[in-house]
Amino acid sequence: MPHGTLPVLDVQDLKTVFKTRAGEVHAVNDVSFHLQKGELLGVVGESGSGKSVTMMSLLGLLPMPPAEIRSGRVMFEGQDLLTLDPKGLRSVRGARIGFIFQDPMTSLNPVFTVGHQIAEPLRKHMGMSKKRAAERSIELLELVGIPDAGRRLYDYPHQFSGGMRQRVMIAIALACDPQVLIADEPTTALDVTIQAQILELMKELRDKLGMAVIWITHDLGVIAGIADRVMVMYGGQVVEHAPVHELFANPQHPYTSALLKTIPSISGKRAARLTVIEGQPPLVLGAPTSCPFRDRCAQAMPVCAVKVPPRYDVGEGHDAACFLVDPLEVANAG
Repeated sequence: MPHGTLPVLDVQDLKTVFKTRAGEVHAVNDVSFHLQKGELLGVVGESGSGKSVTMMSLLGLLPMPPAEIRSGRVMFEGQDLLTLDPKGLRSVRGARIGFIFQDPMTSLNPVFTVGHQIAEPLRKHMGMSKKRAAERSIELLELVGIPDAGRRLYDYPHQFSGGMRQRVMIAIALACDPQVLIADEPTTALDVTIQAQILELMKELRDKLGMAVIWITHDLGVIAGIADRVMVMYGGQVVEHAPVHELFANPQHPYTSALLKTIPSISGKRAARLTVIEGQPPLVLGAPTSCPFRDRCAQAMPVCAVKVPPRYDVGEGHDAACFLVDPLEVANAG
């Protein structure tokens, strides 16, 4: 992080557990990261890697039980969000930290107009009158590129296309001018053309409003085009973290390298088939005692089965949780 600047969001050693009949699932294990003002942090990894659970843990959006935040600290504007009561969290959610969920059709209430749903946080958090909230709702719909906003305000979610519903979700998340916006795979269900429009819209809004953004996705191509830094997650842990250009040019963790190799190339010799990562992500029952990627890693060493690798510094702003980057461990294995 730049010297002398405080992050707008600082997460330290976050640990989230789900209690199930099969045992305790350790979905998030000692995750730490920070977010600077105006910065876009990309969070990538396969399904089940802990991306969404990590971000929902920050704002108390998980059902408790079965979820339990076992430990950690989430500092935002001088207060630890994990110590807030439900009322205190509600004053943060939607007002100072916005959240865009994956599927707009299930996130929007089908029995209320989109205008009602945009106006609700404006009236609750900003104390606007019904008239002023309606005026601001029209401004927000225009901001996210929905034409004829004054009329569409009175339409219901089913009267919008998938791309337009996602724009409505963005408008709701931006309603109270949040300092941080968390976008959980907001373009996954959209076709490529609409996805490009949403990405361009987010870049414009970020530049215009100066907010910090956490963008969760499976798509490394998306991250390459919009992110400042990237956090790679696997098995509920951060396995690599770096500036975006550094990560693509110099990946240090075998999982990151494997992810990058799965991206189809439009140049060079045509491959007989796409590269895949063999095996499945782990279900972490019990506290982790080893590297979560070892069973799928061609470079695994004996130490990987008996210790959880720490995050080693491998460059400026670049760290990787892998024993392969530690010369001492590599020498001992040899």
